[in-house]
Amino acid sequence: MKLVSYRLKDHNDPLRIGFVLENKVVDLQEAYLQMLSKQRRNEDLDGSIPTSPNDFYKTGNAVITKGIEAYTYVQNNPNDVSYLLREEVYLSTPIPNPSKIICVGRNYVEHAAEMKSDIPDYPVLFAKFSNALIGPEDEINKTPATDKLDYEVELTVVIGKEASNVPKEDAFDFIAGYTIGNDITARDLQKRTPQWLQGKTLDRSTPIGPWVVTADEIEDPGSLVIKSYVNGEERQSSNTEKFIFDIPYLIAFISNLITLNPGDIIMTGTPDGVAFGMESPKFLQAGDLVTLEIEKIGRMENRVGDS
Repeated sequence: MKLVSYRLKDHNDPLRIGFVLENKVVDLQEAYLQMLSKQRRNEDLDGSIPTSPNDFYKTGNAVITKGIEAYTYVQNNPNDVSYLLREEVYLSTPIPNPSKIICVGRNYVEHAAEMKSDIPDYPVLFAKFSNALIGPEDEINKTPATDKLDYEVELTVVIGKEASNVPKEDAFDFIAGYTIGNDITARDLQKRTPQWLQGKTLDRSTPIGPWVVTADEIEDPGSLVIKSYVNGEERQSSNTEKFIFDIPYLIAFISNLITLNPGDIIMTGTPDGVAFGMESPKFLQAGDLVTLEIEKIGRMENRVGDS
């Protein structure tokens, strides 16, 4: 199931949780309540599935299981629910205000090499904040504070239940789903101090989306083709099988340091091909179109704006 955070275009209504079916969007709570009504089930009729995306993900995997049930019902009974055409809705970043955005640096050998860095012995962790997040239809903000804005396609993990001291072998039980992230980085700001934060969490700089694919649809996130393009030119092309630290390791490592909560996201690192690693770097400019693709998730495109 592809979960989206949406509202009608040109409206300021609160975002709602829905799912994509072909080129249409279905409201998830409405679909679930319709399913219960048709099946003459009376349980959980009031607020069974939160309408708010943040509340939905914070509820965790239990409510996602209900959502998958409703999704399956709609697939089998397509005339029982109302639809919105894809062009009628605005898609936001799937989780607008996660409690934590944990990022992993240098998680591909080739990327570490192009950055002239050593292979890390432990995951390199840093944070972003919600001010940086934008959705699949928003412009990347290019602040005048940087002349070296870079792209980084990353498989992004959404946590589905509280995780503390999780063993590697149990890690997948704690995942709600997967999405695409673009760890936009101001290299000049990142590199001017030993701490990366100022180059990593600029306002409205980090697209996440276009949806969250639930974990049941991706059996092996450690073997996905991952690519990026700028104005149609391929820049990055790799596979998540090249992770230095795979997803179970990352969840075990992080959860032994920090309790992960439902709705938290982990950006798992980018492969080689970033602008900074080029002999003649091609940093992002206003008007550029950045396209990211990850196998089994889809495609996300964002234009670079000019602030």
